[in-house]
Amino acid sequence: MKKNIMAPVALAAAGLLLLSACATEAEEAAPAPAPAATETEEAAPELSGAITLDGSSTVGPFAEAAAELFMDANPGVTVTVGISGTGGGFEKFCNGETDGSNASRGIKDEEAALCAENGIEFGTISVANDALSVIVNQDNPLDCISTDALKALWELDSSVMTWGEIPGVDAGDLASEEVVLYGPGTDSGTFDFFTDEINGDSGNIRTDYNNIGEDDNQAVQGVSGGLGAIAFIPYSFYQEYSDTVKGLAIDSGAGCIDPTIENLLAGDYTPLGRQLFMFPAAPTIERAEGLAFYQFVIDENDAIAAASGLIALTADQKAEQLAVVAGLG
Repeated sequence: MKKNIMAPVALAAAGLLLLSACATEAEEAAPAPAPAATETEEAAPELSGAITLDGSSTVGPFAEAAAELFMDANPGVTVTVGISGTGGGFEKFCNGETDGSNASRGIKDEEAALCAENGIEFGTISVANDALSVIVNQDNPLDCISTDALKALWELDSSVMTWGEIPGVDAGDLASEEVVLYGPGTDSGTFDFFTDEINGDSGNIRTDYNNIGEDDNQAVQGVSGGLGAIAFIPYSFYQEYSDTVKGLAIDSGAGCIDPTIENLLAGDYTPLGRQLFMFPAAPTIERAEGLAFYQFVIDENDAIAAASGLIALTADQKAEQLAVVAGLG
């Protein structure tokens, strides 16, 4: 008698159908696998390279903070910062020795001409707000000084020797005290800015002042230790030592305006309010790491300014400068 083989075959077929149905349901329930990343969708390669900066002693701490934070986020990039003064920085930059120049003033015509002569194309980026502070000894009775009095004191042909000889200044008991002047060297952007805004011509200054070069600490030490001393230094540096020296209000014709962040950002602290700059060379910002660095300077401006004691850009200024950087890239 023949064995019935149809039943096992039917059962096997039914099992196969059942397994197939289960597999189909599992495939429908499972999420579809992500498509393989195309070459353009792959993660951007890590940045690498080197960026060399030099220039202003005022912008120096900002640039150093920016470099440190940027290198933390991009360990393949090395950013070095030198401090030779705004003028010294432009000289190196326009001779092709650095990738970017830090400055506490705009570039001079003769500096731009040197860059052009050497084929150095560049951009200009505002990176922070600042001002100059006129400082005196804390025991000095003066609280405010006019721009006219500052000019009479500091200009090239000044004959003022004592506090009582400064026009428009009521020096009180300090009238017979000798005026002792402290100021930066000629490579300093602070030197150029002050002499231009106060004396009417960059470099117009008397020659018998104590030249502190790029070391603002010398001015603070001299003023804090001398009753008749006076100096002009970056606002950021004055803020660091505001418990050691006195910052004078400035009267440029509209009354005495205190050196505060609010007055500076409002544009009321004239004419000594200013912006600080970075000048990237065109080939630098065309490199991936160069463009990323200068974008980082604006994107992380609050943190960098806080770390360096400077006044951060406003929201409107940031938006404007990000557009500038994008246009350079």
